[in-house]
Amino acid sequence: MPGFYFDPNYLLWIAPAMLLAMWAQWRVHSAFAAAAREPAPLTGAAAARHILDSAGATEIEIEAVPGQLNDHYDPRAKVLRLSQGVYGERSLAAVGIAAHEAGHALQDAQGYSLMAVRNAAVGVANFGSGLGFFVFMIGLGLALKPIAWLGIALFAGTVFFQLVNLPVEIDASNRAKAQLVNLGIVPAAQMGGVNNVLNAAAWTYVAGTLQSILTLLYYASFLVGGSSDDR
Repeated sequence: MPGFYFDPNYLLWIAPAMLLAMWAQWRVHSAFAAAAREPAPLTGAAAARHILDSAGATEIEIEAVPGQLNDHYDPRAKVLRLSQGVYGERSLAAVGIAAHEAGHALQDAQGYSLMAVRNAAVGVANFGSGLGFFVFMIGLGLALKPIAWLGIALFAGTVFFQLVNLPVEIDASNRAKAQLVNLGIVPAAQMGGVNNVLNAAAWTYVAGTLQSILTLLYYASFLVGGSSDDR
């Protein structure tokens, strides 16, 4: 059991996801910095407001929040929260990120099915990611495979969330790109900076999904191939 905590095999299992995540984060910051130097006609907040109002989602509020690149849409409060570098900035980076989050708000307002599934799966994922590992460890330590498999099943909720979340994020970016061009906020010929930011962000979700899948397979390998003591 003690070896399980520091098993170097785990790093080998998730190395592809870790490398992809580091590359994706570098891409996000690099693309955001470049696009932040390209001017846009509206601030991030104004672009998001225009997108929402044009789609009839006038009830959704927009708030500024402290921090950087922590922009998100809260479906429970019906509030789109934009970071300081997005809310009041007139740049392609700002309108791209704001439009992406507005895309999530439109998914919610228009009843996008995968968005509803993702929102319902958030609680299961949070519960499973924390408790699943401990249940798995108890089952493994006591040599009770049914309990260990229960832990894996709980953690599988996180994998399910990631698998649903990935197409939701991609759809929000596609909506953002279309709305920015269709509403004349960013001319099609100047969408390069926006596309770079949103495409780079998409890779972070791919990396997160891959890591959760590889982690699940790593846990399962202990039960399918024997415990770490048998190796």
